[in-house]
Amino acid sequence: MARLAIFIDGAYMEKVAREFNSRVDYGLLCAEVRRLVAEGTQEPLDLLRSYYYNCLPYQGEPPTDEERERFSRTRGFFDALRRLPRFEVREGRLAFRGTNEHGQPIFQQKRTDMLLGLDVALLSSKKQITHAAILAGDSDFLPAVEVASQEGVAVWLFHGSASSRTSGYANELWMHADERCEINADFMRCVARPTR
Repeated sequence: MARLAIFIDGAYMEKVAREFNSRVDYGLLCAEVRRLVAEGTQEPLDLLRSYYYNCLPYQGEPPTDEERERFSRTRGFFDALRRLPRFEVREGRLAFRGTNEHGQPIFQQKRTDMLLGLDVALLSSKKQITHAAILAGDSDFLPAVEVASQEGVAVWLFHGSASSRTSGYANELWMHADERCEINADFMRCVARPTR
């Protein structure tokens, strides 16, 4: 039986969702990705696991009340994701890199891309998956995609619009994927969290 793993770049999905003024229900997202891959392969498809990669927000020393609140909210969100069936959260670290010309802080995610790439490569090389669905746009994932392809894994890239400045994708990544699915308005309607 075909087996799928889903790899979600959390920061990337947040950017895509913002473009549609939407919030993602990650249970629905994984179900929709699995449905589309199964439809494309036309064979039974087991879901090994979904992996979500992101960082907790930065906190200064001492943290401000706003930083504490944002950190607590995000921690609660990550904990809710961990309760989803076959779902794993991989946390990187957010590093402070100074301020820009407007005095706004600059932060950089550390370790998240590496964690995603390692998981794709390891699961592929250990023959634990036959299909990898990657929801990302960064060319940093290209080496992992190449390893997966060499191991016979079909790589599905779920990506934002090519014309987007914030949630586009690297052409190299798109070219190396076996299958591609644009995250468009119809897709987002299927995976959006209901508004209250």
